Parts: sequence; C-alpha cells; structure tokens
Amino acid sequence: MARPDLNLLVTLDVLLQEGSVTRAGERLALSPSAMSRALARLRRATGDPLLVRAGRGLVPTPHALALRDRVRGLVQGAEEVLRPAEKLDLATLARTFALRTSDGFVERFGPALVAEVGRAAPGVRLRFLRKTKKDVAPLREGGVDLETGVIEHAPAPDVVSAPLFTDRFVGVVRDGHPLGTGKVTAARYAAARHVHVSRRGLVEGLVDEAFHPTGHRRTVVTVVDGFSAALALANASDLVATVPDRHTATLRHGMRAFELPFQPPEVVVSLLWHVRLDADPAHRWLRDRVLDVCRPDEPADVRPDEREGADRASARGAGGPEEAALDQGPHGR
Repeated sequence: MARPDLNLLVTLDVLLQEGSVTRAGERLALSPSAMSRALARLRRATGDPLLVRAGRGLVPTPHALALRDRVRGLVQGAEEVLRPAEKLDLATLARTFALRTSDGFVERFGPALVAEVGRAAPGVRLRFLRKTKKDVAPLREGGVDLETGVIEHAPAPDVVSAPLFTDRFVGVVRDGHPLGTGKVTAARYAAARHVHVSRRGLVEGLVDEAFHPTGHRRTVVTVVDGFSAALALANASDLVATVPDRHTATLRHGMRAFELPFQPPEVVVSLLWHVRLDADPAHRWLRDRVLDVCRPDEPADVRPDEREGADRASARGAGGPEEAALDQGPHGR
C-alpha cells in the first residue's frame, strides 16, 4: 500500500476552513489549478467528494464535516511538534536526572550541586550512581544523563564532553603519622607502606610511573577499588594513600595531605553526556550547574598541608570516557 502524502492534511484543513478552492489557494500560495489538483487527490485518497457545489459555492459533505475537527487537531499537533522548544521554566520543571560519578565526587561536589539545583528548580531530583566500570552504554541507552570521568582516548562520535577541573595526586596520612611532619623525601615516601587504588587489582599505576625516575619504588601492601576505602585504611593505620587532591578533599577530612617528592601525575576530570541531549534546555542547564560547582575557587600554588584540604585545580580540555586516574593502572587504563 502506497504511503499517504501527509502534506494533503494541511490542504484539507484549509479547504474545510475556507469552503472555497480559490480562498484556500490564496492561503496556501497555490494557483487555482494546483488547488483543483490537490482536491482531486484528496477525493481519491478519502473516497469522498468532500466539497460539492451548492449554487455558486461549495459545501462540505457529511464525511468532510466528520473529518474537520480531527484534521484540525492533527495539523495543530504537527505544528506544535515542529515549533521551537518553549523557554525553560525552572520553577515548574519536574524531572529526574541520573548522574554516574566516580568515588569521592558526590561527597566533594554533591552538596553544593543539590543545593544549587534545589534553589532554582525545586521539582528536579538528582539520582547519583557510582561508576563501577568504564563504558558508555548507560549514556547511550538513556540510563544515565551525565557522567564524570578521566578521558584518555578520543571520545565516541555520539559522546560529548567538557572539562570540569584538573587534579593532581597528593600523599595522605592519618593525623600524627611520621610523614605528617618534616620534609617528605623520595626515600621517606618509598620506605612507607602504601595502599594502592585499582579497580582491576593492579599493584602499580600512574603514581608509580611518575615515581620510578627517582630510582625508588613504593611498597604496596594492600589494593582497594576506591579512594574512600584507601583513605579509610590510611586514617586507621600507618598506610599512605596517594589520591587526587581536589576529588578527595571531603573524603580525607581530618587527615594530613603532603606534596609528593616527585612530579605528581595530573588528570583532567571531565563531564560526559550523549549527543541526543546536547540541545535539551533542561539538560544544558544542569550541565552548567555541574560546571559551576566544580570551578576552581583557590589559586593553584597553595600547598595541601597549608590549606587543610581546600581545592586546587584549573580546567583543561579533554574528550572520551576512559578513567585513568580512578583506576591508577598502567598504560591502557
């Protein structure tokens, strides 16, 4: 069966409103002959004359009268679909957004984000999901609206990203730990016992790659799959946790942070979303809120032990969803 020409719905709508081929043609900018051909096609499609002559004018048939309101509704609905989206009304917006984030992100940035969203859009609900593996399927399938991560490789064509902040690794120990006082040298750092973070159970990663040129190696005695677990162990023992500075500021409250005695690894934490949501006004608004709460708020040259857990970062570009820092594994993280 041939597919119907939906453009005829607009023609029929105007014909039934005007009851005149001439006036309908004027509204549609069509010549009388073109309108007559369109009416002939409508008659063939519906199997009904639709408009018949009565004296010097045309009157609708019973079938045309039965169609009139339905056709008007269909045309109006199509016009609404093709009309530009209405201006976003935050006061009435009711929507749930799912954000998949890495260990420590919610603790550090969640309170400010929830507060800012709640002030402007009280009907918006945020659903935070912990990121347990590296894949873009949740973004593609619609289960996740936004995701944070460290990007290593070029992004998939259907994934969009924006940098949130740059983070660098610092050493963290419990209050009263020997490394909490005095200059931390490469030898002192190497002599300590370390907890390493790796989702895949690896015992070396970014930190070790940066440390090896000093001629020393860390003694890793335990491996965990997240920063919160690493910091909990370090806070209750003499273990040293080496973690991203800004990302873990809240998690390490009450602990001592120190500059690493070598060039620390730096990573760019980015925000990722699927391209289908790129032009969505509500999604764009939420992205801007995430960017706002992650903006650096302190100069980058303040030492961790001088500011007791405050932030240090500067935004940089990135693209694609590979989380090197949050696994700390070697090449191909």
